[in-house]
Amino acid sequence: MTVIEIKNMVRKDVPIYYRRAYTGSAIIEIAGKTESMRADWTIETTPLGTKETTVTLTGTIDYPLLPIIKELKKKIEYLDAEGKLPL
Repeated sequence: MTVIEIKNMVRKDVPIYYRRAYTGSAIIEIAGKTESMRADWTIETTPLGTKETTVTLTGTIDYPLLPIIKELKKKIEYLDAEGKLPL
């Protein structure tokens, strides 16, 4: 199971300055098949300066969700560190 990419990323308008909310389409390869599902995620900066990422998936998939969410969090944190998320 690998996350190939996240497409159609859009930043949602959130009035709280330390929280950023996004939505997009996650392209995931599972057992040789590629599947697309909608993903919503938030990146919140804590008072200590660390970032916490929360991911929510929409739709059904025949695979355990925890490994998918874990890999999506890694991909999102990488995109955030590289500055590739929408402003």
